[in-house]
Amino acid sequence: MKGSGLLCFLSAVFCLFWTPSAGLKTLHLGNCVITTSLQGIRSGFLEIRDNVQAKDEIIDIRILRKTQSLQDTKPADQCCLLRHILRLYLDRVFKNYQTPDHHTLRKISGLANSFLTIKKDLRLCHAHMTCPCGEEATEKFSQIMSHFEKLQPQAAVVKALGELDILLQWLEEMD
Repeated sequence: MKGSGLLCFLSAVFCLFWTPSAGLKTLHLGNCVITTSLQGIRSGFLEIRDNVQAKDEIIDIRILRKTQSLQDTKPADQCCLLRHILRLYLDRVFKNYQTPDHHTLRKISGLANSFLTIKKDLRLCHAHMTCPCGEEATEKFSQIMSHFEKLQPQAAVVKALGELDILLQWLEEMD
């Protein structure tokens, strides 16, 4: 009996360590390194994207501008900028998105939980002084907030949620 229990335990450990991690991505944010399931976040977003983007009536304003805000951020500032952006999504976007569609609300809750996990990991980096906030990160986040606050509150929430694919693309491009 003891031998079969040990065999089961060893098999479980073997499977755990040798099973490919489904969609896990290691993000190198300056000196902060975290692992997250971007594939799961993208999958959740794709299920609601068309519904959310259909509500976005403002086509001439972008909150997350690809070139100015994210793409050219120095690695040392990526951690801090991401922390700020996650806080924006958690405190102002996910909490305030309004829809009668329960499926969309469940997916948004899942996205929020994924963002909370990333934020927790970034908080550890910050506590270990590997996630400094430089002037560039602060300035870029100020630009993002300026674009966000130009819009009416619900329009800003819809716009930011609809642009989640820009944030995900930025994260996927990190090495």
